Amino acid sequence: MMKTEFLGLKMSNPVMAAAGPWSRDGKSIRALLKAGAGAVVTESVVSDTLLDVRPRIALDGMAAQNIRLYSDIQIEGWEREMEIAKSAGGVVIASISAHTPSELAYLATKMEKFGADAIEISVSNPMWESLEVMASHPETVFEITKEVVSNVKIPVLVKLSQNTTNISSVAKAVKQAGGSGVSAINTVRCILSVDIDTGRPSLATYGGYSGAPIRPLGLASVATIAQTVDIPICGIGGIFDYRNAVEYLMLGAAAVQVGTAVLLQGPEILRKITSDLEKWADEKKIRSVEQIRGYALQNLKSFDEIKIEPATSTASSVPCTADCDRCVRTCMYQAITKEEDNICVDKERCTGCGVCAEICPAKKLTLDW
Repeated sequence: MMKTEFLGLKMSNPVMAAAGPWSRDGKSIRALLKAGAGAVVTESVVSDTLLDVRPRIALDGMAAQNIRLYSDIQIEGWEREMEIAKSAGGVVIASISAHTPSELAYLATKMEKFGADAIEISVSNPMWESLEVMASHPETVFEITKEVVSNVKIPVLVKLSQNTTNISSVAKAVKQAGGSGVSAINTVRCILSVDIDTGRPSLATYGGYSGAPIRPLGLASVATIAQTVDIPICGIGGIFDYRNAVEYLMLGAAAVQVGTAVLLQGPEILRKITSDLEKWADEKKIRSVEQIRGYALQNLKSFDEIKIEPATSTASSVPCTADCDRCVRTCMYQAITKEEDNICVDKERCTGCGVCAEICPAKKLTLDW
C-alpha cells in the first residue's frame, strides 16, 4: 500500500536503512532488505580503508556517538558484496566519500558497475575537519556533484550536513549540478559525555551524534530545504517509529532513512516501523506517500508571519496529579497558584508562553485562543 518511487527507484515502502556499520557488507545489507527496508544505503565506501579504533561507539539513552569512519572493505571487494546484497532483490544505494571530485567519480563508477541502484555522496564527517568544512561550501558541493553526475547514469544523492550556515544554499548547489536529490541530515559533531572523576570523554575524539535528540534538527533541515528548493529529499535523524517517519514525510521528505534505531534494536525494527506505517496509512485511507508529503508545511510559517494572538492558560476540571505543583514552580510570570487541589490562573499575568500546558502530566492546563 505504501509502495513508492524515489529518484525513479521503485521501493516497497519509503523506509530505508541508512549508511552505517549495520550495512557494512553484502550479508548485512541483505538482512536489512529481508527485514523490510524499502532500500539500503551501504556503509560509506572509500579508496583507502583504515583500521577501526576500539571502542568506537558510546551510548547515552536513545543517542549515540560513533567514531567508526568508513567501510573496511576495499573498493574491489564490493563487487562480491553487491552481488550478495542484491541476491534477494531490493534497492541498494552506494554511499561514497572522498576529498576530491575525481576520487568520488572513480568510486561512483565502480559502484555503478558493481550493481548499485543509486549513489549517495557523503560530503561530511564529524571526525574530519576538512570534510565538515567542505560540506558548508555550495561551490565545492556543486563541483563534487557535477563530477559524479557526469560520470554515472544512475541517480545521485548528496547527504548534507546540519553543520552549515545555510543548508538551502547547499541543496540548491546540488540541484544546479544535476543531482537527483539530497539526504538530510548526517550525524552532528559531538562529545557525548565526560567522566568527571577521571576527566575522560566517553570516546577519545569528536564523533557523530545520532538518535532521537537530533530529530528536531533533521526535521528543521528537511522543512527548510523543502520550502526553498524543489528537489527530492530523504529525511534522516532520530527515526525510531512510524510516527517519526510520518513527521519527516509531512515536512517534505519523499523517503526516510533509519540508522541508530537499527544499531540499538537490530534490523527487525525496520519491520515494525514499516508494518506500523502500513497500518496507520490504512486507517487514514492514505494510498501513497504523495498524499502526505509536505502536508505540514502549510502550517509552518516564518516568524514574521506569526500573528500575535491573545492566548492565555486555562485550567480544566481534570484532577491534578498527586503532589504535583510543577506548573506553579515553573511559571516565569507568577500567574499560577494552587489552592488545595485547584489550579488558578491569573489572566492578567499569563502571557500564553505555553510551558505549563507542556509540562502538566495530567493535561489539565491548555491554551485558550
